[in-house]
Amino acid sequence: MAVGTHREFKDRLYRQFARIGKALSSPHRLEILELLAQGARTVDSLATEIGLSLANTSQHLQALRQAALVDSRKEGLFVSYRLSDPTVFDLCTAIRTVAERQLADLERLVREHFGDRSDAEPVEMDELLKRARSNDVVVLDTRPPSEYAAGHIAGALSVPVGDLQRRLRELPKGKDYVAYCRGPYCVYADRAVEILRSHGRRARRLREGFPDWRAAGLPVETGGSSGARGL
Repeated sequence: MAVGTHREFKDRLYRQFARIGKALSSPHRLEILELLAQGARTVDSLATEIGLSLANTSQHLQALRQAALVDSRKEGLFVSYRLSDPTVFDLCTAIRTVAERQLADLERLVREHFGDRSDAEPVEMDELLKRARSNDVVVLDTRPPSEYAAGHIAGALSVPVGDLQRRLRELPKGKDYVAYCRGPYCVYADRAVEILRSHGRRARRLREGFPDWRAAGLPVETGGSSGARGL
């Protein structure tokens, strides 16, 4: 193989790899990918969630689409977006893991926002799977109903954190509860644990979120039913 030909190949090769890095260089795009890891979303829904205009949100989605990180599908009058492949979430997880291990600024930011989270006693996924199968715990999905319907931990109850106060009567005090949400930096589960504990329930949060659970190949369900079943 000619040296010049191989050099040209390597340049073109890494240029393709760099397309992915360029698409991920925006914090808004990383947040969009996290939201799409919960399930398909419309442009309007994403724009509302991340506080951007429809035009700016569309531009970010087009950049992600050009890098083949998301797909779109027209459903009636709306266009919905979703992750193009499960490995896209794996990539986001890798970015998060490297940042957690290497960036001291990230650790300070999380501590300033959440405070000391050690009191929440996060539950690992394998521990939750074992306890749920033995009917030793009630699992609460604290995300919005649309995300629960798109996919949730098998047997989990849909109790969006905004509805938790008024639905406390449905949750007996004699049970153990584990709340989960979108990921380790989603506030829904932490808030749910705080509310449950302040009303006499034993509660902890899952360390990871639903996409991590699904990526690990653990039992999931789809649909809007909130009835609890065993894993």
